[in-house]
Amino acid sequence: MNKGQKFSIWYFLIAMIVAWLFSEYIYKPYTESKTEVPYSEFLDDLNNGRIENADITDSRIIFTLKENISPDKRPIVDGKILTNKRAKSQENVKSSVRLTDPFLIERLASADIKFGGILHRDGLIDLFMGILLPMLPLIIIWYFIFRNMHGGGGGIFSFGRSRAKELQGEMSGVHFGDIGGAGEAEVELREIIDFLKDPKRFDKFGAKLPRGVLLVGPPGTGKTLLAKACAGEAGVPFFFITGSSFVEMFVGVGAARVRDLFDQAKKKAPCIIFVDEIDAIGQSRMRNFNSNSEQEATLNQLLAEMDGFEPNNGVVIMGATNRPEILDQALLRPGRFDRQIQVVLPTEEGREEILKIHTKKLPLDPAINLKSIAKVTPGFSGADLANIANEASLLAARRKADKVSMNDFDMAIERVVAGLQRKTPLTPEVRKKVAYHETGHALVSCYLPGSDPVHKVSIIPTTKGALGYTLNMPAEDKYLVTEAELRTRMAIMLGGRAAELLIFGEASTGASNDLERATETARRMVTEFGMSSKLGPVRYASPSMMYLHGTSEVRNDIGEGTADIIDGEIKRLVVEAQEQAESILREHEKILHEVANVLQEKEVINSDEIKAIVDREKLTAESDPVNVTK
Repeated sequence: MNKGQKFSIWYFLIAMIVAWLFSEYIYKPYTESKTEVPYSEFLDDLNNGRIENADITDSRIIFTLKENISPDKRPIVDGKILTNKRAKSQENVKSSVRLTDPFLIERLASADIKFGGILHRDGLIDLFMGILLPMLPLIIIWYFIFRNMHGGGGGIFSFGRSRAKELQGEMSGVHFGDIGGAGEAEVELREIIDFLKDPKRFDKFGAKLPRGVLLVGPPGTGKTLLAKACAGEAGVPFFFITGSSFVEMFVGVGAARVRDLFDQAKKKAPCIIFVDEIDAIGQSRMRNFNSNSEQEATLNQLLAEMDGFEPNNGVVIMGATNRPEILDQALLRPGRFDRQIQVVLPTEEGREEILKIHTKKLPLDPAINLKSIAKVTPGFSGADLANIANEASLLAARRKADKVSMNDFDMAIERVVAGLQRKTPLTPEVRKKVAYHETGHALVSCYLPGSDPVHKVSIIPTTKGALGYTLNMPAEDKYLVTEAELRTRMAIMLGGRAAELLIFGEASTGASNDLERATETARRMVTEFGMSSKLGPVRYASPSMMYLHGTSEVRNDIGEGTADIIDGEIKRLVVEAQEQAESILREHEKILHEVANVLQEKEVINSDEIKAIVDREKLTAESDPVNVTK
C-alpha cells in the first residue's frame, strides 16, 4: 500500500468517527428532544393546565410542559417521567394534530397558553437534520480528499498540473566542490552556468544559449548530482522531475503536464528543468506502433516545447539517462539536446577525490591511505565508493572501534565485490576441492606476465553464490587490452578447472561461471576484435544495441562454413588457455599443494602470504640446479 492510499484510508476512518460523534451528541439529542404522544394526551395535558406554550405547524403541534408540575402529574412516555429542563435533556413533546379541529384555537386561548404558528419550519428542519446533517462530515472530508488528489490544490482537475519540484539555486545545497571525479563533464557544464549567469557576454558574439544538455553514463556516476550542482552554481530556479511522472492512465495528461511545466519555467527564466530518467518518455517512436499512445503524445509535446513555434528563451532543459540507444532521434538533434555529455566512471584520481568527500566526516585511522584504496577499485562508480565508505564505517561501529581502519575498507570492498560472507561451513571434501580450485586461479595469475596482481584468496562462501573467490586488483586503469593480455585472462579464468583436473582427475560444476566468461572472451576476440589468423581482420559480430552490457552475437548473414570456422576458433582459444593453465600448475604442483593446504587451514590468505611461498620456491629452485633443468 502506498502513501497516498494510507492517507485516504485514514481520512475515511476519521470521517466515520466524526459522523458517529455528530450523530451521537448532536443529531440524536435533537431528534429525541421531541417525543411523539397521541393527540388525546395533548388534549389531556391542555385540559389539566400542564402546557406552558405551543407552536402550530401545518401537520403537528409542538408544546412545552410547565416546570412546576409534580412528578405524579407529568406524562409518562416509554416508562420515563418527562421533565422540562430546557438547558439539559429536555422537554418538548410533539403531537399529531388534525388541522380540521375547529376548537383547537379556542381551547388554547381559553387555557391562557402562549401559542403561535410556524409554516413549513418543521419539515425543512427534519429534512436537514434527518438526511443532510448526518452526511455533512462525510461530504466535507471527501471534499478535501478529492481536492488533494493528484497534486493537491486543484481538485480532480489537477491531473494536468506538473509534478515538478522547484528549488532555488542556493536551496540545492550542491556545488561542484562537493562532487569528485566529474572531470570533463564539469568543464562542459560550467559553460552552461556562464550562459545563465552572464548572457550579455555571449549575446555580443551572437552566441545562443544551448537548449538542452543530455547527461549519459552508467548508473551511480553522479548525473543527478551534476544537475543539482549546475543549479547551485548558477543560482537560478531548478525544476526537478522524473520521466515517469508524466505518464498516467488518462490520455492527454502527460502532454498537459509538459505544457504546465514549461509555462512555470518560462515565468522563472532563466532557469533549469531537469528530467531524470528521460528515457521513460523519450523512447523512439519507431518502437511503438500505436500512433495514438499516451507516451507518444507526451514526447511530441516535449519536442514542441523544447524547439517549437514559441521560443522558450532562458530555459535550459537537462536530461539524464543510462539508455541513450532507445531515445528518439528527434529528441537528440541540435536545437533540442544540443550537447550530450558522457559521465563516465571515475579515474584513479577521481576515485581518490570521491573517497575524500565521503570520508570527510568519518573518524579515520592515520594509517589509512585513500590513494591505495582508489588504486584497487578500478571500475567502481561514485555510488559504489560511497557505499564502500559507509560499509567500512558500519564495520568499525560493529566491532565498537574508535576509528575506521584499513582492514574495514578491505572488508567493505570484498563485501561489495564478492558479497557478504556466509556462516554455512563446507564439508571437508568440498572444502578441499574449493581450496585447490581457488589456488589454481591464484598461481596461474602469479606466473603469467601481464596479469593483475592477486589481492586475496578465500574459501568462505558468499551470499552471491560463490563457494570461494580470488580477488585480482588491477594496478592501474586499463583502456586498451592486447591479445596476449586477453589470453592471459582466459588462462587465469580456467586455472581453477585446470587444478581440479590435475589433482582430482575430473572437473566439477564450480567452473561453470569460469567457462562462461572464458568462452565469451574468446567469442569477442574472434568476432569483434579480429584476433583469429584463419578469419583475419573481419568483424563477424552484429552491432550491439545496448549502451551498457552489450553482448556479442554472430551476424545472421554469414555462411555456414564461416560459422563453423568461428566455432572452431573459439574452441581453440579456450582449449589453449586451459592447456596453458594446466602446464603452469603441473610445473609448480608442489606450490599448488602447499598453498591449498594453507588455504584450508586459514580459509583466507592475502597476496603477501602467497608471494612468500612463491618466492621461497624460487630460491629453492635456484639453489638446486637439478630442479631447474626439470
